[in-house]
This record gives sequence, C-alpha cells and structure tokens, in this order.
Amino acid sequence: MSSVSAPPFDGKTFVRTLTGAPGVYRMFDADDELLYVGKAGNLKKRVGSYFLKPKLDPRIAAMVGQIARMETTVTRTEAEALLLEAQLIKSLKPRYNIVLRDDKSYPYIHLTADPTRAALDPGAPPSERFPRLAFHRGARSGKGRYFGPFPSAGAVRESLDLIQKLFRIRNCEDSYFRNRSRPCLQHQIGRCTAPCVGLVAPEDYAADVRHAEMFLDGRAGAVMDELVATMERLSADLAFERAAVVRDQIAAVKRVQARHYVQGASADMDVIACAIRGGIACVSVLFFRNGVSLGSRDFFPRLAGATDEAAILGSFIAQYYLERPVPAELIVSHAPDDAAPLAEALAGHAGHAVEIKASVRSDRARFLDLARRNADAALASRLASRQTLLNRFEALRDLLELDETPQRIECFDISHTMGEATVASCVVFGPEGPEKSQYRRFNITGITPGDDYAAMRQALQRRFRRESAAASAALAQEPSGDAGQGPPEAPPSTAPAKPPLMARLPDLLLIDGGKGQLQQAIDVLNELGLEGVPVVGVAKGEARRAGDETLIVGRSGRTLFPGPESPASHLVQAVRDEAHRFAITGHRGRREKAREASTLEEIAGVGARRRAALLKHFGGLGGLSKAGVEELMQVSGISRQLAERIYATFHG
Repeated sequence: MSSVSAPPFDGKTFVRTLTGAPGVYRMFDADDELLYVGKAGNLKKRVGSYFLKPKLDPRIAAMVGQIARMETTVTRTEAEALLLEAQLIKSLKPRYNIVLRDDKSYPYIHLTADPTRAALDPGAPPSERFPRLAFHRGARSGKGRYFGPFPSAGAVRESLDLIQKLFRIRNCEDSYFRNRSRPCLQHQIGRCTAPCVGLVAPEDYAADVRHAEMFLDGRAGAVMDELVATMERLSADLAFERAAVVRDQIAAVKRVQARHYVQGASADMDVIACAIRGGIACVSVLFFRNGVSLGSRDFFPRLAGATDEAAILGSFIAQYYLERPVPAELIVSHAPDDAAPLAEALAGHAGHAVEIKASVRSDRARFLDLARRNADAALASRLASRQTLLNRFEALRDLLELDETPQRIECFDISHTMGEATVASCVVFGPEGPEKSQYRRFNITGITPGDDYAAMRQALQRRFRRESAAASAALAQEPSGDAGQGPPEAPPSTAPAKPPLMARLPDLLLIDGGKGQLQQAIDVLNELGLEGVPVVGVAKGEARRAGDETLIVGRSGRTLFPGPESPASHLVQAVRDEAHRFAITGHRGRREKAREASTLEEIAGVGARRRAALLKHFGGLGGLSKAGVEELMQVSGISRQLAERIYATFHG
C-alpha cells in the first residue's frame, strides 16, 4: 500500500477563520518544522496578504509553498504581539526569519556588596564590609549591584582599570582576600588600599566605594564636589598630607572625565546603523550611558533572504533589547515600519519612555554618520574575510581533488593527561567560519587509559551512529520501483524538497593524528555504512611546526605536503587548532573537577553538599587548601572536629 500525501494547505479558507485582533502567527512545513514567525496588528489582514496577493516576492513565495499548517496566538495589543514574536524568534530560530546571532551574554561590572549596609551588621564578614569591583558575565543573581551591560569585555576592563586608579577598590577574589597576611602588589602600585590587612578604615573604604558607584552612575560632578569639600576640611584640620592625596584624586577624576565625556550625547542613547552588501548585513551600535561613550559593537544577523534595512533594524531592536536594559533614545539609520508599537513595547519592558528616531540633526546626526561608517567598514572587513575563507575552501577542494567545495568540515581530536579524564572534541567549519553551536565534546569512558585509538573510535561511533540509522530508515522508505506494481506515483510536489537526512554528514572529515587514528575513522564509517564521507588524517611534521603537516587521504593512503604557504594548509591548521583548543579545554575542566571531588571525597564526614559549600566559599581547591581551622569553621555545617580533619588532609 502506498501512503496518501496530505492535501495542500488552503490558505484562503484558513484566513476566513481568523479574527481582526492583533497577534502572532506561525507557519509550519510538512515535517512540522517552523518556517516563520510573524506579528500582526490585524491577524486577518496580515495573514491574508500571503494568500490573496496576485504576486509575492520570490523568497516569500518559496516559503508559502512549503506551508502545511498555521497557528495563531491573539494578544491584547500590537506591542504585546511584537514582544512575543521576538521571544519566539530568539528561542526557535525559524528558517525564514531574520535572526540575531548573539550567543554571548554581555559583561557587567559587579559590586559584590553594599559596605554601608554591611557596616550596620556587626556579624557581616570582611568580604562584605570591604566589597570588590569585578568583571562579571552571566546571570545577575548575586548580592550587590551590577553596572552595564557594556558592549565588550575590553570596555569593562578599561572602566575597572580607571576605577582602581581613582578610588583604589580591591578586585581580588574573596578566597584570596581572606587568606592575605601582607599587602599585595596592587597596594604597592597604588591601586588598592589593602583592606585585607587593615590598612584602611571601613568607613573610608565605604566612602571610596560610594564614590565609585556615583562615578559609574555618571555623577562624576557630584564626586568632584564631595572630594573638594573633603580636601578643604582636611586642610582646615591641618591634615595636609591627606589633603594632598585627595587633591591628586580630584585631578585624576578631572582628567578621566574630560577624556571620556562625549559632547552632545544624551544621558542614555544607542545609535544603530545597518548596511547590506554581498548577501550579508551588518548592524553597528554605538553605546552612550550617562553622557559617556562605552564604545561600539558590530552584529551580523542571519538574513534568511531579507534585503530591507528597515526590516532588519526592526527585528534586531526587538530581539536585542528583549533581555537587556533599554536606553531612553534609539537613533537609527532606517526607521522600522513598526517603530511606534516597537517603542511602546520597549517602554513597557523598560519601565520608562523610549523614543526611536531616524531623522536627527546636529550632534546626533554626527553620531549616526559615525555608526554608518562603522557598519560599512565592518561589512567590508567581513566580506574580505569571507572571500579569503572561500578561497581557502576552494584550495582545499583542489588539493584533495574533491568533486565539490566542502560546505561542512568536521574535525576530531583527543585530549588527556596520561590517560586521565579523556575528552574527544568535534568542531564544525563552514564557508562562514566556525559553527560553534554544532560543536560537541565526548567524555570517553570504558577504555584502557591512554588508548587514543579506542578513544577516537568511541567518539566517532557516538557521533555517526544516529546518521547511520537515519540513512537506513530513509532507504527503507524508498519505493521499490518495480514496474506494474502498486498505484501510479503521485505528481511531484511544488514545494521545494527538504534536504535529505544525510545532509547532516560532513563533506570532509579531518582526524587529528596519523595513519592509526585515520584507520579508526575509516573502520567506523565502513561499519556504519557511511563509506561516502571523505576522510583525511592530519599528521604533524617531524619538527612539529605549523605548516609542516602531512595530509593522509583516507582509503587511498595518498600523502600530501601542502606546505606553509598553501591556503589549503592555512584552513586545515585553523580547523585542527580549534579542535585541539576545544578538546583540551574540556579535558582540563573534567580533570580539575575530578581532582577536587576526589580529594574531598577521601575525608570522612564531607558529603556532596559540604563539598559544594566548601568549594564555593573558598573559590576552589586552591583557596580551600590554604584555609586555617577557624576559617573552615565559618562554612555552614563544618564543626571544629571536621575542620581539623580537613586541615590535616591538606597539611599532613
């Protein structure tokens, strides 16, 4: 019996069931994969435009031809629909939506506690009475205040460097701070007042922290006024040496303020420009907070065929500010079509009014022109880099005599320390560069320690077993093709064919190692029925210098020596080095975790909960090993007897 294909989606009938309320619609294909998420002020009109127009854009027509079903969600306002659309795009990444590829959380400056509040609590630990200012990336769930987000790690480190010079706030880890017996180098070079050894009074340190907070809040003028008043008071009290220190601090704040204040910038403003060329879009953002420039950042969203700058900026703004603080002004190079509901949605999210402006003059026009030039320059650099990478892919194709330029290269590497904590890595490269979302690590178990061949074999089996099963299932579903049997074939579908299951296989598989490692890969692929994947071993040269690698072409055993000047060699080195980095990072993490756990597991009375509490309190095994009995007793659940046992474990 042959399966009956599902009837085509009747869009006109579906539109008649819709309401005129605002909402979000979702399109799915025959395999129930999400094609597109859209918002609408009027669902009936917006969805109807896909099926009632006589002619559609080719990209939209291709998408509509694949629709098998649609879903809608009604919202109260168009602004709510816009936020819901942004959330769905960010989490589901539909094939035909413009998607902001921004998988890194933004950095902040973290003040770990409020010293004024801690001073009122006699039981507060020293680390809270003398908080630290530190770089932070990730969830903002800890105590204290977070300043930011900053556009880059460099911007955070520059700001921290200034704060340390101006106000001498400590930046050391709490475990390091608790175990100091004398001032460190930071105090000696004038960047810390050494609260760890009591060289500064808590009230004076609290004043420094308060001034640092005011400075980060953009109130440098108020800081100056307070410092001037302090200097005059000290002079009146004849404390001329202390007054001279404050005088130098005032001069330093003035210099910093003059260097970083931007004339014409509003208190909180982002300037956003978009440029498109060669099928790539760049969105460049200049960040201003409290009248101070925090630098810029460039983004390259996935276009999915879109070519309109205004639409790209609308999608970018909705997705980018969904989980971040929103400034009062957004200056844009192209006004989004839905600028009004977008501003309304952002205002509801931020809790204050938000303006989106495209027509600006004077200083704002100057900033917008700068953002445009940044976007053009970043785009030109990206295109040049893309062309260089494409040239390297083509050179590798020619060197290996492949039929086509590979679109997906995978590379495997093994890392361990004398057989301990073996980890295999798999990295993926395409014509756009590394595809980090598809990287994988494999914790290798059940082998003889140090057996790299067995480790490689296990990693490859785990990577390709699913693809082998998928290929077998696809072959089993193919019609027999015998003449005269079964009903006539159904007419071909007008929808574009989906990529076959085998498309997840690499076009080229690189193995970091010599003939032995390469043979493991060939054996695994043969066993799984995946003989069509080209495999190449990357063996280091005798001098182990970059560029001297020998490429061993699988199955034929042919050896190639591309040399250090070859573009193909440059690509192989980049992929191999990334596989090595990814493997050794995973190995080190696994090894350290195992060593920390094993050392504490040997101590009677220290279970999983107490292990976690100890490691968290002292910042790891290093800080814990230096702690004394009294310090160990400060951890919840650690008695004197247990503290003495822990101390004895590390100190004999």
